[in-house]
Amino acid sequence: MGQLSQLPLNGVKVIDFGQYIAGPAVAMILADLGATVIHIDPPSGPLWDSPANAVLNRNKYCLQLDLKSAQGLHDAKALIDSADIVIENFRPGVMQRLGLDFAELRRQRPELITLSIPGFASNDELRRDWRAFESIIASASGVFTDMGQNRVLMGINPSFSPLPLASSYGTMLAVSAVVLALQARQRSGLGDEIEVPLASAVMEGLSYNSIKIDGYPLRYKTLREKEIERRRAENLPMNLSYEELQEYLDPFYRTYECADGRKFYAVCPSHRSHAKRCLQAMGLYEEMLAAGLPKVDDPYLPLAQWEGDASLGVYPLPEHWAKRISARMKEVFLTKTAAEWEKIFGEGQFPGAPHRTTQEWLHDEHANTAGLVVDVDDPEYGRMKQPGAIAWLEDTAALMLAPNPRRTVTVEEALATLAECPSPALPAPADKAAGWLDGVRILDLTNVIAGPHSASFLGRFGADVIKLDPASPNYDPWNTVVFGMSSARGKQSILVDLNQPDGREVFNTLVRSVDVIVMNAPDRQLAPLGLDEASLQAVNPGVIFCQLDCFGGPRRGPRTDYLGYDDLIQATTGIMLRFGGGMETPEEHAHVGTIDVMCGFAAALGVASALYRKAATGQVSRARTSLASLGNLVQIPFCFDYEGRGPFDEPAGRDVAGYSDLSRFYRTADHWLYLDSREAELERLERVPGLAGVSAAADRAGFLSKAFASETADTWQQRLHAVDIAAAAPDNLDSLRQLYSRPADGRPGTDNGSYSFSIYADHPSGHCVTQLDPYAIRPRNAPIRALAPAEKFGASTRRVLQEFGYSPAQIDALIERNCVSESWSKEYLPS
Repeated sequence: MGQLSQLPLNGVKVIDFGQYIAGPAVAMILADLGATVIHIDPPSGPLWDSPANAVLNRNKYCLQLDLKSAQGLHDAKALIDSADIVIENFRPGVMQRLGLDFAELRRQRPELITLSIPGFASNDELRRDWRAFESIIASASGVFTDMGQNRVLMGINPSFSPLPLASSYGTMLAVSAVVLALQARQRSGLGDEIEVPLASAVMEGLSYNSIKIDGYPLRYKTLREKEIERRRAENLPMNLSYEELQEYLDPFYRTYECADGRKFYAVCPSHRSHAKRCLQAMGLYEEMLAAGLPKVDDPYLPLAQWEGDASLGVYPLPEHWAKRISARMKEVFLTKTAAEWEKIFGEGQFPGAPHRTTQEWLHDEHANTAGLVVDVDDPEYGRMKQPGAIAWLEDTAALMLAPNPRRTVTVEEALATLAECPSPALPAPADKAAGWLDGVRILDLTNVIAGPHSASFLGRFGADVIKLDPASPNYDPWNTVVFGMSSARGKQSILVDLNQPDGREVFNTLVRSVDVIVMNAPDRQLAPLGLDEASLQAVNPGVIFCQLDCFGGPRRGPRTDYLGYDDLIQATTGIMLRFGGGMETPEEHAHVGTIDVMCGFAAALGVASALYRKAATGQVSRARTSLASLGNLVQIPFCFDYEGRGPFDEPAGRDVAGYSDLSRFYRTADHWLYLDSREAELERLERVPGLAGVSAAADRAGFLSKAFASETADTWQQRLHAVDIAAAAPDNLDSLRQLYSRPADGRPGTDNGSYSFSIYADHPSGHCVTQLDPYAIRPRNAPIRALAPAEKFGASTRRVLQEFGYSPAQIDALIERNCVSESWSKEYLPS
């Protein structure tokens, strides 16, 4: 095994029964981190015939078993006997009917960790038995309806996307859960039986879209939101063209054409310096000041108290300033190529990136140099470009740059491979399972979405999280407070000025007290903050540090230190070109946190891997992930290239209704319906009342369009489900929130089916807030903590300092010198 024995999950043995994406992807990530994985397919081979299987099954030993035969079941049980983790992603009850009852397996071996990833929750009586392909989960979960302000204004509703959001979110939630359970097992000797429904996972990914804040202040509504509300109030059609829509976008949050015809995406609206740096680099800053652009010193004041109607670094800008600045930026962008602008933005430390196709990204110099894309010699497809690691530990990252191709083995060879793995030493099983992170203290230094979301996520497993922010904010209230209502749940908030010696001492006191520190920043920002390895280890030698950034990979690349957000990775990895339909019409993928939230879960995986390694070997690690690595995962069905690969012709653009005439949206008599069928199921489709003749129809799409228009969506859904054909009428987030909300009751929602929201009538903000529960990860034994609502920034400053021995007089003195602060604003959510 050589150097690979240094990888954090070395010796962990995994049996992977997964098919399609989520199950195999979880096992792929475990294998990338050093686990020994046996992947099991049915005798006919993988249920999904795709070159993506070469990616999903790399670093694995693959074999075929007939679990319906006595010998196949015997062999499966023999493999499981020596496993630490078993993974499956079928409908609830399937594995039990095949003779593999996870509860019984764990009764025999309490140290076993089992993972089930069904489409819908096993306690969802309505949907648990549905055939839950990706598009069915997306339809039922509101993913395709009201899919972003752009598509609503263009009248494209529902709107199809080929990104496997449910599987991607489910993968990251599930793999982080498994490794968190694994590290907890080192203390307790107990495994767990974990369920992660994909419908619940995609809802957690969309938690920033589904939150409802009653009395939401007008200042945070974009031009697009205002136009949607106006058209609905006046009963006007949603019919903006793509070109018309561009004029509703903020100048620092939109696409521009460059001198070479390539489009460039600028994303710098909310930081106090980024928009200013952008205008300065473009030679427009003084011009805008001369035109009267105001500068508001304190954007956390109520809007009525501002000394002007706009300020750089505050999103969104009012319409007249947005149009004036956009018009000039359009002219200036045309003076240089996209590559020139990329260097100007990157080296100038403000975020922007050219639009690229997925194929261009796979061959991009930075992607390959940084190890975000790796080469694998697959036995079927030859030399392949594949996504790199999803999360890694810095000192073993180089070992993840050359994955082994999938390898076919016999049962005997698989058993021998498992026997060679050293089994971890475990304590005797505890009488009762504790939270996986009980007693773990985390210092959260992050901002925006991915980083803060990671630390809040870890809080549900029992970790105590202190969120440290600057005494004076770097971002506007939309970015901190609005996003923080989701990402700051379950945390104590303290405001500290790290640039002052007394503030630095507060920071060092906190560092000495915690087990984990999480920070999102490029490498060049760490040493000045005292977050480089040497500085941190000098203060707390055992602390685990987790770093998130935009473009980072296992190695450094030319753009490693460039700043960026979710949207930039969508632009640079090809997501926007696919969603929009090409270089002439790129569109950001509609949902807030498409990649951000996923990256937060990847950071949690990094933390869990480092905690496991420390518990198993005593070694202290620095964990990393990046938005770019998750931009690969969310495109995994088409994020690969090899000689002879077919064209990158996955569904793209605004007019796409699905994948084919058997897998797409159809209009029914009262609503839309997503049919997700296959050629092999035509015989079953023929048996559906009203669809006889479909297999012989010359124009199948036309036949189905006419047939579906004759009955309601509910009627067709029932008829199709009766013959086990996948279909779902698209729901929307507003409807799901209304149907599945309850007054907050201190429970995490894990017993509430596929969807679960809580209503906080007495939210600390003073608004009534309805938001998604922390419910997608469902261990049978370990408790999940219901997260407290996000407190006001700075609300715990005094309490935390007192906990560390500061007297009231000392705290008052620190506040007077602005070393620490108790608040950024009088109002929780500035009006």
